[in-house]
Amino acid sequence: MLRSEGNDTSDSDGTGAGAGGGYDYDAYSRLAGPLTDPGPAAHTVEYRSLLSREPRRIRAVLLMVLAPVLSAVLLAYLVWPTHRTRREGGDRWLVALDAVMLASIGLICLFMLVNVVSIAHATLVARDPVPVLPEPGTRVAFLTTHVPGKEPLPMVRATLEGAVRVRHQGVLDVWLLDEGDDEQARALCAELGVRHFTRKGVPEWNRRSGVHKARTKHGNYNAWIALHGDAYDFFASVDTDHVPLPNFLERMLGYFRDPDVAFVVGPQVYGNYDSAVTKAAESQQFLFHALIQRAGNRYRAPMFVGTNNAVRVSAVLQVGGLYDSVTEDMATGFELHRRRNPATGRYWRSVYTPDVLAVGEGPASWTDFFTQQIRWSRGTYETLLKQYWKAPLRTPPGRLLNYTLMLAYYPMTAVNWFLGVLSCTLHLWFGASGTQVSSSVWLMLYSDAAALQIGLYLWNRRHNVSPHEPEGSGGLAGMAMSALCAPVYLASLTSAVLRTSGRFVVTPKGGEASPDRLATFRIHLGWAAVLASALLASVHFGHTHAAMRTWAVLALAVSLAPVAVWARSTVRERRVTARRAARGEEPEAALATTSGGN
Repeated sequence: MLRSEGNDTSDSDGTGAGAGGGYDYDAYSRLAGPLTDPGPAAHTVEYRSLLSREPRRIRAVLLMVLAPVLSAVLLAYLVWPTHRTRREGGDRWLVALDAVMLASIGLICLFMLVNVVSIAHATLVARDPVPVLPEPGTRVAFLTTHVPGKEPLPMVRATLEGAVRVRHQGVLDVWLLDEGDDEQARALCAELGVRHFTRKGVPEWNRRSGVHKARTKHGNYNAWIALHGDAYDFFASVDTDHVPLPNFLERMLGYFRDPDVAFVVGPQVYGNYDSAVTKAAESQQFLFHALIQRAGNRYRAPMFVGTNNAVRVSAVLQVGGLYDSVTEDMATGFELHRRRNPATGRYWRSVYTPDVLAVGEGPASWTDFFTQQIRWSRGTYETLLKQYWKAPLRTPPGRLLNYTLMLAYYPMTAVNWFLGVLSCTLHLWFGASGTQVSSSVWLMLYSDAAALQIGLYLWNRRHNVSPHEPEGSGGLAGMAMSALCAPVYLASLTSAVLRTSGRFVVTPKGGEASPDRLATFRIHLGWAAVLASALLASVHFGHTHAAMRTWAVLALAVSLAPVAVWARSTVRERRVTARRAARGEEPEAALATTSGGN
């Protein structure tokens, strides 16, 4: 398929504000600014600092300084030698529990400090790339995949129809990578003028492990790369549930004028913005897509995100294809950022654009959301266990810092949850006390440190890239969702450490969602039982320290919150269904009216 449509420097994709349920995807597809002409000279990607563009930066500077300082003061106050518990003639086992308590409290506050330093660092260095016109005449393959039975054909059709509308001044072939060699998928490709590829029935492309592992996304892509990759300069790709905008390539390919750019990625947004879970799930990703990825631009190394991207074929071939991992995108990007471009001798770079260039589907049920979070966190743990140890000697210091801060999020959140519950339990059951401080002073320092951290988070909300969240939204649902994930991340970490099997699970798409049951919340309910028993034990034994009880109550609320939300929505759905049934209406109509409370 040869397309030779001139680049429009106005950069409008024609969708307008009315597309996609009234969301202004057109405007959000140009957040990085207008396309510019780089001229004939050799090009290197240029950037604009987010902080430097703010007319009133003093508040952000104060928050960036005060939030880490107060968190450090809290840490020092709690572990100060004179504040440590000392038991004269006490039982040895209780002295040992005091030591465990002290270490737990110290680590909790240390992780809090690292987290706020990470956000402050990202606020300081975050930047956007200056977009330029793509080089004409390049050969591009636009890829998406299909797993029959998991991804319905109407959804595949919408994605392919979006792909064939993408503009490019050069060769552009749209490919469907079909895992099942489905006859209906073949017919759809023939109808739309899309090329069809399958690795079904080819033993060397369906192995038990490695880059050609069977029933995996990376195995599917690597099979296509092995057969067709050499015919193209770049491939662009979206997940099957992501519909690309017409200006997808116009906004991404220009960065490849810099010969050291290996891949370009954009943010992930959810077009099925009608479920409470979906809305909160998108809000939860705010910090990553609006801030952390932009901080990665400072070190020319934002993370590879598989939902929508463009990749230089020669770069991915240099590392042997997409990496064998549950999260193949992050693992592949990590490998690329440790390698040098053989043509220039410089490290490969990547670019994150804030432009929203594809609109996808998010998890619409708690079951699917927890499955997604387990997969993402498990992939991070695999990268830490299998790849990170290779990085210090082969990665520039800035990139190593950036990746360390990103990779530390899941394990710190998981361990923090465990230590918080452990410290509460040791005190409320046994009276262990690692530190003896004034409850009022502790509460003052802790609440002030938390308030400053939240303040820094809220200040950064002005850089939100979501076209769905209302302007001025505080993102409280996203913060709550992050807290609810802590027990899930701990379960995933335990699985990774024990080396139990972790496999890629395709999230239901095309308007479908996995049903939620009480068993969906078994992890949270287990922790709720632990915390509730500790609170009851504190009443019986008289262990009533305010800080420990406060932590226990908050953790109990976190554990029960998703169950309560699910139970409330389930009761509401049943009431609506009963009223509709009484009026003789179809059950589907009742469910449609309550989809926002899933």
